[in-house]
Amino acid sequence: MKRLSLTLLFLVALIPAMQAQKYACVNTDYIMRHVPEYNQALNKLNKYIGEWKAELETKQQEVDELRERYQQEAYLLPDNLKQRRQDEIHNKESELRALQRQRFSAGGDLDQKRAELMKPVQDRVYNAIERIAREKNYAFVFDKAASATVLYVGEKYDISNQVLEMMGIKPTSTPDADNAASAPASSSRSDNNAGSSRGGSRNDTRKEVR
Repeated sequence: MKRLSLTLLFLVALIPAMQAQKYACVNTDYIMRHVPEYNQALNKLNKYIGEWKAELETKQQEVDELRERYQQEAYLLPDNLKQRRQDEIHNKESELRALQRQRFSAGGDLDQKRAELMKPVQDRVYNAIERIAREKNYAFVFDKAASATVLYVGEKYDISNQVLEMMGIKPTSTPDADNAASAPASSSRSDNNAGSSRGGSRNDTRKEVR
């Protein structure tokens, strides 16, 4: 109880200091959707994903064909050839799993390519936010898109359009209006399945970067 009381006193003491600070918020999802370079990077990333998925599907098909042919011919093969064919299937399966990990595991090709394509865009957005914060002396800039604890922010505190203008991009709406218009689509949006098909593990990659 004593510790709780001290915590409450501390928070109460912080209120005047917080009220004296200027703060604002942004919606990075909204900003990113209006940055042409982001959409271009996203298209490139999805192209890589499509190529890698096709590559894995081809490898999986090779494994399936080897297994099917072995099952059809196994009764005709001597033991030494059976073992050789089994080893060949096992090696192909190992190659498939290794390629899946290389492409889509944490820190793999997908993560590296996402960082390579998206980081320049993210840096550009961050620099614009930082410049506005410095010019207008904001002590805090919150991201509505990234924080689940921000339940409501008045529209006048949202500087997302100012960030776009700082980047030389003309806003076509307001963040709240844009989010309301895209809500039905976002609720039914499915992730990319960035893994192999039959018998392989599947990993999901979001179609956006925050």
